Amino acid sequence: MHIDQLRTFLEVAATGNFNRAAETLNVTQSTVSARIRALEERLGRPLFIRNHAGVRLTPAGQRLRRHALNMQRLWQRAEQEVALPRAYRAAIGLGSQVSLWERLILRWIPWMRRAAPDVAIHVEADYSTSLMRQLADGVLDIGVMYTPQQTPGLIVDELLVEQLVLVATEAPAGESWKEGYVFVDWGREFRAAHDEALPDLAPAVSVGLGPLGLRYILRNGGSGYFPVRVVRPLLAEGRLFRVPDTPVMRRPAYVVYGAAPADDALLRLALRGLREVAAEEDEGEPVEAIAIPD
Repeated sequence: MHIDQLRTFLEVAATGNFNRAAETLNVTQSTVSARIRALEERLGRPLFIRNHAGVRLTPAGQRLRRHALNMQRLWQRAEQEVALPRAYRAAIGLGSQVSLWERLILRWIPWMRRAAPDVAIHVEADYSTSLMRQLADGVLDIGVMYTPQQTPGLIVDELLVEQLVLVATEAPAGESWKEGYVFVDWGREFRAAHDEALPDLAPAVSVGLGPLGLRYILRNGGSGYFPVRVVRPLLAEGRLFRVPDTPVMRRPAYVVYGAAPADDALLRLALRGLREVAAEEDEGEPVEAIAIPD
């Protein structure tokens, strides 16, 4: 299977049109058709349903697309590593969820540059499911995420634990904070703890991203659970207030890596850097001003 066939397949899947795919790839439509036909013959399955409006993936094509994305990424990584300038002896790839990017990765990169200036670094942001797939396929060496899955050949270690506290835009009087409560989905473990601690709470609004929930309550009023590190300055400014007698939630973040790395020493160095950066973050997390218990 030629890499050009996979690239062509992915482009046709993205555009839904052979002509547009040919323009993007700078080849003729007949070349696109020939590559797709060869791929279908090799796999013994039709990959696209053709009609006058364009093309769409068959069930077999949808299954191939997931693997083709990783195969393309793996090929790109191979090209990068083979073509490394002489100044670099090795390369390492790390993927992270966006919400952990500023907190950890932007600090880990300069740590690695100081510790291993002769190592090229590739970083990207994605969701946990995609990161786990890339780790399993060898596209990435390390993943940093909130919701990893146990996968053969991969090791999952807890990296840090965020403290989530309930805050409101007005000083709470009794249970007044419940009227404008915004449920922020901080992941599986948070949902379970939230349901157990506050089973009768009916949120006015539910959001999937913490920054959106925080912006919403700051603009419209309300309450919600947010990380201590995020709300600390807003509490100090009097723009938010801690809701008393409510539980502190924990949100662990994990580091995931291969059990049999190609360069064990380099992997251990990179993991040490992540743990040092995470430890520095944890030192400043709990503060007495917002009454976080041990």
